[in-house]
Amino acid sequence: MNIRLLALFSSLIPAVSFAEEAKLDTGDTAWMIVATAFVVLMSIGGLTLFYGGMTRTKNILNTVMMVFLAYATATVVWVLWGYSLAFTDGEGAIYSFVGDLSKILLSGISYTDLSGTYPEFVFIAFQGTFAAITVALISGAAIERMKFSTWLIFVVLWVTAVYAPIAHVVWGGGFLFDAGALDFAGGTVVHINAGVAGLVLAILLGKRKDYGKTAILPSSVILTLVGAALLWFGWFGFNAGSAFGANDVAGVALLTTNVATAMGVISWTLTEWIVAKKPTLLGAASGAIAGLVAITPAAGFVDAKGAIIIGLVAGVVGWFGVFVLKKALGYDDSLDAFGIHGLAGIWGAIATGFFALQSLAWDGSPLKDNGDRIAQIMVQIESVVFTIIYTAIATAVVYLIASVLTKGGRVDDETETMGLDEAVHGERGFNL
Repeated sequence: MNIRLLALFSSLIPAVSFAEEAKLDTGDTAWMIVATAFVVLMSIGGLTLFYGGMTRTKNILNTVMMVFLAYATATVVWVLWGYSLAFTDGEGAIYSFVGDLSKILLSGISYTDLSGTYPEFVFIAFQGTFAAITVALISGAAIERMKFSTWLIFVVLWVTAVYAPIAHVVWGGGFLFDAGALDFAGGTVVHINAGVAGLVLAILLGKRKDYGKTAILPSSVILTLVGAALLWFGWFGFNAGSAFGANDVAGVALLTTNVATAMGVISWTLTEWIVAKKPTLLGAASGAIAGLVAITPAAGFVDAKGAIIIGLVAGVVGWFGVFVLKKALGYDDSLDAFGIHGLAGIWGAIATGFFALQSLAWDGSPLKDNGDRIAQIMVQIESVVFTIIYTAIATAVVYLIASVLTKGGRVDDETETMGLDEAVHGERGFNL
């Protein structure tokens, strides 16, 4: 993503003056460190509570462990080789799809090196949180039935073979970046990527034993709401941090993120109220996430009016994915990773092409054909289609490898019936 901003800056001012500006800015550095911390909080604080509250009491600890360990594992993989695969660029056809290993274990990068106006180490840490939360999101589709050992191997392989290439293609100089695809903070790279991977994982694992046969009740909707609140808070670092500085674009992303999220809450709640006659707290929390997901690719490119429309549609799309599409197709996406992240991410990525403003995005940034809106919408659709196809195929391969290495990816019937908390971890989430 820093490449996109560097391209924007260099197109607006002469090369000599740009060189003069390429120095450490303490304000930008401070903001990027804070934004990184925000994303850490939303990942291992917000997401653990959001997912944990939605799962059954006997599996809450395992659900939280899947998120927590995914974050830790992905962070290490990112530093070892993930960053290099995502953000190295060079000559040759291979660089249209993935980087190389020249920066393995951050080789050749000094603490004094800059990414724009702040240290490259900060950029590496910031981008590492994106990789970590993306794979953690996938766990919501597989809880209550996936082996913990299979999951950890899956995390290592998925960040390597799926996340890093998609990040490179969209942000790191790959072919969609060159085509002018817009993804401000992760509509394709994070949410469509995670949502599609979750759907594939849910299908390959199969349904939970009692899915559709008995009521599967959340352990605590209150915990889920607290998680949603932390996600809403942390998302300001996620989106406004993707402006890569304490600047005016960060202000735009801050405002649009808040507006779209609020509209997502209202939209989902009203839809549920009209259709099911009861507005639920779980629905309101899910609407917030749908709004956050949908505005992510557009946050720095649209104004408040665009954000309201994006959030409005996101709430309806998310509700449709959870209550209509999943039932119609019959898959068991436990916590609706695809229904919310996948579908709202698709809507947000395409909506970016419709609502991006020339004053924000078309003065120097690499939009398709100098502001041709139809062409931009088409390249947005191209980015969505590529992400869906590549992620679906690569995720299936990664899961099958992880499953073979652990002699099957699903727990046995006895473990599933008992609950993974005691059977796998020897602990309980609640000792009441």
